[in-house]
Amino acid sequence: MAEGFEDKLAYFQAITGLDDPDLCAEILSAHNWDLELAISAFTSSSNPSSSTNPAASAADVDGGGGSNPAESSLARQDSGNPAAPGLAWKLITLPFYVVSGGIGLITGAVGIGVWIAGGVLSRSLNLLGLAAPRGADADRLIPVSASTAEAVDFVAAFERDFGGAGAGIRFVAEGFMDALQRSQREYKLLFVYLHSPDHPDVPTFCSGSLCLAPVAAFVNENFVAWGGSIRRTEGFKMSNSLKASRFPFCAVVMASTNQRIVLLQQIEGPKSSEEMLAILQRVIEECTPSLVAARLEAEERRNNQRLREEQDAAYRAALEADQARERQRKEEQERLEREAAEAEKKHKEEEEARERAAREAAEKEAALARRRQEKAMSLGVEPEKGPDVTQVLVRFPTGERKERRFHSSVTISSLYDYVDSLDCLKAERYSLVSNFPRVSYGPEKHSLTLKEAGLHPQASLFVEVDS
Repeated sequence: MAEGFEDKLAYFQAITGLDDPDLCAEILSAHNWDLELAISAFTSSSNPSSSTNPAASAADVDGGGGSNPAESSLARQDSGNPAAPGLAWKLITLPFYVVSGGIGLITGAVGIGVWIAGGVLSRSLNLLGLAAPRGADADRLIPVSASTAEAVDFVAAFERDFGGAGAGIRFVAEGFMDALQRSQREYKLLFVYLHSPDHPDVPTFCSGSLCLAPVAAFVNENFVAWGGSIRRTEGFKMSNSLKASRFPFCAVVMASTNQRIVLLQQIEGPKSSEEMLAILQRVIEECTPSLVAARLEAEERRNNQRLREEQDAAYRAALEADQARERQRKEEQERLEREAAEAEKKHKEEEEARERAAREAAEKEAALARRRQEKAMSLGVEPEKGPDVTQVLVRFPTGERKERRFHSSVTISSLYDYVDSLDCLKAERYSLVSNFPRVSYGPEKHSLTLKEAGLHPQASLFVEVDS
């Protein structure tokens, strides 16, 4: 910043008593760094009035706004004011402003100290159980924005000075942007009141016009009302944005695009309750069609959005149902494949068992055939009849009979070999038994010869299968 700009900033701070250099720089920048014009706009409520402007202006929410003929709707009304004090007078009274600013800082510091001390004392009494019970939210510190705090202070002061709560206009206790957004949500216009505490016409206007029941009821029913003091940051910003040049000052605005507002009507200077009602009724009549159209458009958007949400929900439900059916189909297919695999495995195992049993049976049959052949070979050639030859008859459980001649000197085990060589008996464990007398020729008699066993010259035996 150039040295001349720094000097202007210092003078402006000293004269206005503002402590925020950024805010001071913003005010000076809005007035093209014209020190006298900026000081006059800040300290004076009686600047020369501008001529009647037939077009409404669109202003930036954050500061100086230029006119926007495309967004104009109603005529701007104002009247003349006496001339403001010049720069020379302000420089003469500079010491007074400097001293008063210092006193204000000291008073503020003392006030903060007392508030902190009171808070500590109250908290201590609460902990000791000596303080009176308070509301549920009394002990909770809720942080709010600076603009909201200013709005709360303004509402409290206005109700204190011009009537109890609910007796007049219900100003919203929130910042300007929040109030503007509220008016959008409720499809109403925003009624703005900028309060100049030092202006002589303000008390009469508030008590005799603005707060009268007809005006207050009409504003409360048809508008969202926001108020602010021009001695506070946001109120001063809005006075610059709306180009307030005469007080009492009211305006009707609505939201536009790109964080801008459309100024629909200015009401400057003292007005009677009848004049206020006439102006506000005319604004409502002219803006009702656009508000109704905006409401219908918003309802249509909501209906379309709800329809899309319902369609999306139905699509998601159908998709989930399709996915559930697909999962069920896959699970059923997997179950069938698993059962088929298990059946195939079981069939394969049974086939292998049959093959194994057949193989074992074949091996067993082959072994028996070899055994029969070996037994037959071990018997040798059947001898011819003679005195040393024994005739043996063997009867099988099936009723089949077999007969053969043996030398009387062979042992009983030869008889077993003979039975084993025949294909008449499938049992592996059996005994040869004679009937009269009944004699069993078990393993203990295998070594006896036929003559020693009493089977010579002939014998009749039957096969008895062991259980």
